[in-house]
Amino acid sequence: MKIFDISMKVSHDMPVYKGKASKRPVLKIESDFSTGAAYETRLEMNMHTGTHIDMPLHFLKNGRTIDTLELDKVVTRCKVFDFKEAEDRITQEHLQEKDIEDGDFILLKTRNSYLDILEKEFIYLDKTGADYLKGKGIIGVGIDSLGIERSQPEHETHKILLGAGIIILEGLRLKDVDEGEYILYAAPINVAGAEAAPVRAVLIDN
Repeated sequence: MKIFDISMKVSHDMPVYKGKASKRPVLKIESDFSTGAAYETRLEMNMHTGTHIDMPLHFLKNGRTIDTLELDKVVTRCKVFDFKEAEDRITQEHLQEKDIEDGDFILLKTRNSYLDILEKEFIYLDKTGADYLKGKGIIGVGIDSLGIERSQPEHETHKILLGAGIIILEGLRLKDVDEGEYILYAAPINVAGAEAAPVRAVLIDN
């Protein structure tokens, strides 16, 4: 058995969406051994930092929250698909070439995992791809970018997927993972009423 850690490491200097300073996590030491008997820190960060799951409330009013997520949707078999040839976005045409079936959880591996472009013009899934995946009946989709879409003013990709109850897993690191089938473990922290939550995502190769 081989385990791949496909999560981003959280730090102040990590890549954040569009490089916005306001989105950088802050880790503060509240107590150390010079001030007390224990070492304690406080972490302040946006729920959409690094590797995380989006829930419907992120873009849909009155949508479901992270504490209602069924864990069998994020601890499950999954398929990794390689789209390194995609230069700007993943479309329906790209996806039609892959073996995607009803009930699949799929991960999209792109040039994002190799290049320093996460805060810039990262590869994303466009609305045609989202519509295609909705039609295929998948349960979840992950991608190696800080957001599953960009440059779509109406946020169609998020709305199509979340409206269909499809889990969105963002901020993956897939450089060392080959295309194929794995076991995905991507359970988020259980935060009441939140539209998203951080994840320590791993793939298990049996």
